[in-house]
Amino acid sequence: MSGRLFAVPDPADYRFAVFCCSFKMDLGSTPDHSMVLFADRAMAERYGAWMWPSTYEVIDRLSKGDEQ
Repeated sequence: MSGRLFAVPDPADYRFAVFCCSFKMDLGSTPDHSMVLFADRAMAERYGAWMWPSTYEVIDRLSKGDEQ
């Protein structure tokens, strides 16, 4: 299959990172990596709630911490 129909993604477009937060259930001792990136906060929230309903967190990669 040819890749000519796929646009090259720009990481800067994906502002919201979703974490599964294994530490919330004492399942890990190392820092969690983001599982997926989204351009839209609402989509990130829906995905997190679907995959990890009780432990997910969505982080705004561009926020300095004062918006959340």
